[in-house]
Amino acid sequence: MRDPVIKLEGIHKTYGSGESAVSAIKEASCEIYSGETVALLGPSGSGKTTLITMIGCIIEPSGGKLHLNGQLIYEGTWQVKDTRKLRRERIGFIFQSHNLIPFLNVRENVTLVPQMNGVSTAEANAQAQSLLEYLGVGDKMEKFPSELSGGQSQRVAIARSLANNPKIILADEPTAALDAERALSVMQLLRSLAHEQEVAIVVVTHDERMLPLFDRILRVEDGYVREEKPAII
Repeated sequence: MRDPVIKLEGIHKTYGSGESAVSAIKEASCEIYSGETVALLGPSGSGKTTLITMIGCIIEPSGGKLHLNGQLIYEGTWQVKDTRKLRRERIGFIFQSHNLIPFLNVRENVTLVPQMNGVSTAEANAQAQSLLEYLGVGDKMEKFPSELSGGQSQRVAIARSLANNPKIILADEPTAALDAERALSVMQLLRSLAHEQEVAIVVVTHDERMLPLFDRILRVEDGYVREEKPAII
């Protein structure tokens, strides 16, 4: 039996204390495996972003257990010394606004993290070219973000998220700024990446039109996480 890439056991998050305490996530337990695309659904303010940022080790949970790639990462306190290094080396992030660095060209945006991780310039450049060609934007290597369309920018952002060879990609509303056709194209691409690269991809989304492209659906409501029957395509 496969081991989960992401495992949550009773993860919860409370902001504030006493009478002003707010429970953003009251209970989250689930297992996510490599090769899966998983949707995180829920109304605004339901805790989706809180949950994905806890999985990404950006904010610290208030309790529970978090395992990534079979390693215990959080149990009452962080179990790793450097969460920034963990994020940089083992997790890819995709954001709604792309977050490409405007004064770096496409190649430099993609090679930045690998080079921070000690990969040589030549190897990082070769990997960037391979990823960008795979994603259909190989001819944009020397362009700057301002010269790209929204769909092209998101493909570059996906390439950047893959540049450190992660087994986990976390995406927060990656298609929200795109029209329906480009949004569908990006989601189809993420699904293909998950299956072909054996990556676990978790996507926060409001767009229920995209649900047939996910292997599993987790709905966040009133601070609780429950799994829905996966869509069939």
